[in-house]
Amino acid sequence: MAFEQKKVQNEHPARLGILQARPTSVSAKAFPAGLHPLKLDDKRDALCYVPSTHKANTRAPLIVMLHGAGGTAHNGLAPLLPLADKQGLLLLAPASRLSTWDMIVDSYGPDVSFLDQALTQLFQRYRVDAGHLALGGFSDGASYALSLGLSNGNLFTHIIAFSPGFMRPTQYQGKPYVYISHGRFDTVLPIDRCSRVIVPRLKREGYEVKYHEFNGIHTIPSPIVHEAIDWFLGKHSHE
Repeated sequence: MAFEQKKVQNEHPARLGILQARPTSVSAKAFPAGLHPLKLDDKRDALCYVPSTHKANTRAPLIVMLHGAGGTAHNGLAPLLPLADKQGLLLLAPASRLSTWDMIVDSYGPDVSFLDQALTQLFQRYRVDAGHLALGGFSDGASYALSLGLSNGNLFTHIIAFSPGFMRPTQYQGKPYVYISHGRFDTVLPIDRCSRVIVPRLKREGYEVKYHEFNGIHTIPSPIVHEAIDWFLGKHSHE
């Protein structure tokens, strides 16, 4: 690939933005329908949401959502919660260890390790559809989702980035499908230097990108959320 890639020798996977958790056979008790803390951290925990329509003997599509700067796990989940029951979505949202994601503050490491713990627990509790496993986020969370998702395309089949600022993967694996939305009047992360740079770059490298510019600011309008979920569920998986 044309992108510069870091050497991976003698580096801990988390420092390289590499996740090790993978869907496996269920070995732990599932949570009932609803919102649940994973109890991995006393202050900044991860949350999962189990839809009311979930059936233990079926594989559920999973979306991992990452909040914006200064946010919480609940902020990450909030945009998708209204659709989770109807669409049968299993949701997971970690909170960043600091005010935003590790790579944005310094370098990959603590947040990757925490997400690995959260995913491992979820995979132990639920059967996940490995063909519909998305990493998404808003703002800083979208930048992190693009970066981590491209680095872990052998795990994530889809990436959903609402108003991203940039992408900084450490390596490129697989070819996840990518959805990006951005408001034309965004003054926080202006579209001209963000998504209008990111999208052509991804396409040049052979990624299939669904891109939606909307007349709005730094936000996630409800129609955009609906479109992203319909795209995710309708898009053919790589399996």
